Amino acid sequence: MIRAWRDRLPPSAAALPVGRARRAVGLRREELAELAGVSVDYVVRLEQGRATTPSAQVVASLARALQLSPAERDHLYRLANLVPPVDGAISDHIPPGVQRVLSRLGDVAVAVFAADWQLIWWNRSWAALLGDPSTSPPRLRNFARDRFPVDEGPARLALWPVTELDKDAIDAAVVADLRRATGRFPQDTRLAELIRVLSASNQRFAELWAAGTVAAHREDHKTIEHPSVGPVIVDCDVLTDGDSELKIVIMTAVPGSADETKLHLAVTTGPPATTDGSQTRR
Repeated sequence: MIRAWRDRLPPSAAALPVGRARRAVGLRREELAELAGVSVDYVVRLEQGRATTPSAQVVASLARALQLSPAERDHLYRLANLVPPVDGAISDHIPPGVQRVLSRLGDVAVAVFAADWQLIWWNRSWAALLGDPSTSPPRLRNFARDRFPVDEGPARLALWPVTELDKDAIDAAVVADLRRATGRFPQDTRLAELIRVLSASNQRFAELWAAGTVAAHREDHKTIEHPSVGPVIVDCDVLTDGDSELKIVIMTAVPGSADETKLHLAVTTGPPATTDGSQTRR
């Protein structure tokens, strides 16, 4: 990979002079070594696979010298058996490409959560199926807070009862996913505060957190006690968007089932009168 990246980078991009007798299309080993602050011999050994444990400082210098993209930089770190550097805070930004996909899902109930399970977007179908989350304060719209309450207040992301086939397994999966997020965003203050509050105030969360499990929450099966159409059994699938770790949660029912009919009815009639009747919110 270093050879491929070196060959594609013209000397002019690195502010190096280009001589007439130059045969190399990209950077010479000597030039890369000078830009990265390492020896030419070390560059040779890296390219030949004889040096397999470069330090994080060397990898960072090589990434800068080769002008790698963030994805390429992370790939270089992993090739060196190192953890890629984190970019800092959890992002609540939804990229344009994801927005386009969401807008084309029709009447499918879908919501987007940040890496710390903070709800940041939902559509009208989601509000019709589970209730409009806009009735709760934005800072409390967090799936982990709902699963592991720290007070006696009502749930804030579903306004009517929701049950799962295996509640304990889902609890464990959510906590394991949060621990995974702390590895990806170790400096994020919002995530740290969430972990602190839940660990101190919810015994179940504290027990699961102490287990140290690291995993991702990918799917679930729920029964929603909808006030207008009755119980609806849905499949809940969680898709993750790239480095930002956005969680796209999609609720669907088995095609051709009575649950699909009830789900469609709930979506077409809109949110029940118990909500504020809003459409799409953030």
